[in-house]
Amino acid sequence: MTELIQIHNQNPQPRLISQVVAQIRRGALIAYPTDSGYALGCLIGDKNAIERIRFIRDLDKKHNFTLVCRDLSELATYAKVENTVFRLVKNNTPGPYTFILRATSEVPNRLKHSKKKTIGIRVPETPITQALLEDLGEPLMSTSLILPQQEDGEVLEPYEIYELLNGRVDVVIDGGYCGHEPTTVVDLTSGYPEIMRHGAGDVSVFE
Repeated sequence: MTELIQIHNQNPQPRLISQVVAQIRRGALIAYPTDSGYALGCLIGDKNAIERIRFIRDLDKKHNFTLVCRDLSELATYAKVENTVFRLVKNNTPGPYTFILRATSEVPNRLKHSKKKTIGIRVPETPITQALLEDLGEPLMSTSLILPQQEDGEVLEPYEIYELLNGRVDVVIDGGYCGHEPTTVVDLTSGYPEIMRHGAGDVSVFE
């Protein structure tokens, strides 16, 4: 049975945040709000939860998963970045951007792109997400909550997410409306920005 937890989107209640984080540490798969719509998240090394995400979203092995980080202090642990790339990422975080970078050996192979060995890195500015990451003390393995049956441009409200995923995820955080566009995805593996998906945020700096 899926638990629906209402958390204030500007002043997250610490007790509720700790409750969710305790479940994540026990292997829970959660649906949670970000600054560009809702996402699915779990522990980095949780193979079972990752396979559940693949099943829910009908993802193939080429999908780039994302590590959602509190800030850039963990960037060098999980991604290989040169100084120019780091400056570009730093200047645009936190924000609704996912940066595709070459993954380090710290990233489990099952999370990397099967051929390119890349990983997405993102630092959102949503208070709920930041509170979860602060309490967890490590990045969340994450992907946008876009369901196979979802129509282009369709925005799912928290109660709809709960109804659609009841029994398939462990927790749905109701943080209210949090935007309708997915992140803008920027590939930085070649040393210069290449926009892979236009979404939320100003993309002019990458063009």
